Amino acid sequence: MSSSVLDVGFIGLGRMGLNMVTRLQQHGLGCVAYDMHAEARAAAARVGAQSVDSLSALVKALAPPRTVWLMVPAAAVDAVLDQLIPELGPGDCVVDGGNSHYVDDLRRASRLRAQGIGYMDVGVSGGVWGRERGYCLMIGGQATDFDRIEPAFAALAPGVDAAPRTPGRGGVPVSAEQGYLHCGPSGAGHFVKMVHNGIEYAVMAAYAEGFNVLRHANLGNQEQKPDAETTPLEQPELYRFDLDLPAIAELWRRGTVIGSWLLDLTARELFADGSLQAYSGRVSDSGEGRWTLQAAIDEGVPATQLAAALFARFSSRGNAMFANQLMSAMRHAFGGHAEKSGEV
Repeated sequence: MSSSVLDVGFIGLGRMGLNMVTRLQQHGLGCVAYDMHAEARAAAARVGAQSVDSLSALVKALAPPRTVWLMVPAAAVDAVLDQLIPELGPGDCVVDGGNSHYVDDLRRASRLRAQGIGYMDVGVSGGVWGRERGYCLMIGGQATDFDRIEPAFAALAPGVDAAPRTPGRGGVPVSAEQGYLHCGPSGAGHFVKMVHNGIEYAVMAAYAEGFNVLRHANLGNQEQKPDAETTPLEQPELYRFDLDLPAIAELWRRGTVIGSWLLDLTARELFADGSLQAYSGRVSDSGEGRWTLQAAIDEGVPATQLAAALFARFSSRGNAMFANQLMSAMRHAFGGHAEKSGEV
């Protein structure tokens, strides 16, 4: 790791970017911060960063070789680069810390390389808690750029104490044990983050489906009106459990094989409101699950759980409604089945 002082220009001060600037400042690295919103720039100034009101001013405030870190939506990266590249020079490096598609990283790295400018793609995981907990960083790009920027990666990462050391590992902890890893050349960082998020979709779906089974375990206590359109519950006495979901989430956090930080957060939400009335149930996806499945298809690798989790998100947005209506129409057409309403 370099011992020289590293200043970082930061573009994008949203819920992730501002927290990352704060953490860098707390670890003794100076930040020059820019966002199109004045209130975001003011917030960065309050945590000790140098706030500027333009990309040009940001570049001028940094000593070469410059490090400029982007925390902007993936769709905005190219537009920012169009403005930024003329301001930069050989030896500078752009870091994309958003959720860009790794295919775009390959194109962008080639574009910047032609100008003598480095490019690093960094998948960032840690969410809004990263300021205190640190961020797991999955990094792609040239080794020389990684070496120069490593102090920033180390400052942002959680550190070795975030998890017990794996049995058999000894000596000085490697960077992966600190919570950051140079995964390979351009694109490798966002490729690893892409698959990470695909897995995240499936883990979330598994928790959600399991808790939903628990929630309906009292079906036998509910009145069942027999009709020709509904399969009856044959043994209602098997489903007469009124289960305390917040308590079960707390229980599972302690000593079970499915314990995780995600379960910790689930327990927090259920304790705040076990009925989850604040949420409509519409689950968005930002692209990584789709890209992971495309990679699995290209590689010929089965990814059935990841696919099911992604399609469940599509269904949550009402995108299955027409298909469901058509199935109902077909049942009516071939069997005269009347559609029931109000079923849970």
